[in-house]
Amino acid sequence: MTRIEDLPTPALVLDAARLEANLATMAKAHPGAALRPHVKAHKCTALARRQAAQGHRSFCAATIREIEGMAEAGLGDDLLLANEVLDATRLGAVAATGARVTVAVDSDETIAAAAKGGVGEVLIDVNVGLPRCGCAPDDAGRLAERARAAGLVVRGVMGYEGHVVGNPDRAAREAGCRASMEQLVAAHADVGGEVISAGGTGTWDCNPWANEIQAGSYALMDTAYATLDLPFEQAFFVLSTVVSVAPAGAGYAIGDAGLKAFGMDHGNPALPGGRVLFCSDEHVTFVPGRAEDDTAPSPIDWELGAKPAVGDRIRLVPAHVDPTLAYHDRLYVADGEEIVDEWAIDLRGWTAAD
Repeated sequence: MTRIEDLPTPALVLDAARLEANLATMAKAHPGAALRPHVKAHKCTALARRQAAQGHRSFCAATIREIEGMAEAGLGDDLLLANEVLDATRLGAVAATGARVTVAVDSDETIAAAAKGGVGEVLIDVNVGLPRCGCAPDDAGRLAERARAAGLVVRGVMGYEGHVVGNPDRAAREAGCRASMEQLVAAHADVGGEVISAGGTGTWDCNPWANEIQAGSYALMDTAYATLDLPFEQAFFVLSTVVSVAPAGAGYAIGDAGLKAFGMDHGNPALPGGRVLFCSDEHVTFVPGRAEDDTAPSPIDWELGAKPAVGDRIRLVPAHVDPTLAYHDRLYVADGEEIVDEWAIDLRGWTAAD
């Protein structure tokens, strides 16, 4: 039996028990269609099947490749590309296989692309405060009429309060969510349809306005979301091997997982029982010893020894789950210290694998 300590590094390791606990917690609060899990967080159809087993048969995605892969895996009951595209022909091809495919639109051009590409259903994407995609709330009704005139079914609206989901101040997060959703609900009154799709892991329990929550990170978690005091456990880490230890007195050591192993937009990975100084392309430089402000969530209640040696293994907690998964091609599934399965991260990238 392979154990965690036997894995080649850097390796992405999933704690199976913690994953199942996270999935069960979310499913209890948002059963069935009340949750539309966002597969961009994990990009793994094996994990998506665990979410489907919890009763969630609708999914959202960020890339066409994710939509294609979910349909290929038999998970095409209700797929939403929560993103705008100007060439929807690949989405239309997926819909032609019998999968249900909906795409977000926020302009005349994206509506035309959906119609031309053969996608029959859309959601009007509304900008509710995040400076990203989405139409102005007062333009949503016009776009809905334009979509229907183009022969499309308008299922409703979506909007992402991404500018507030990570706010560690609970009261401010709730207030920001309310302000965003008031705009989305007003737009929905102009658009019609049965769907109000919004939310994320950070607002999973304070967004009663949406009738489906697009949470994704809750399944695996990261240090950014760990600051919000959510009831989800850190369920994965990056395993690294210490490949060099500085001379006595310098106090630092180097592991073999660097910028190419972590999503860095939310900062350095955390090292329970130690402190990361910086990451370079293939290396992480760290010091042992718990800092006073070290609140990094431990993946499996593990802490670094005081004196690292060449060959030691360290377990690093990424700051942002989504881009970290995109850097790896597999998840090693662990039951305690034993590896019990390997899951391909088969939705990564932009086109189908050869």
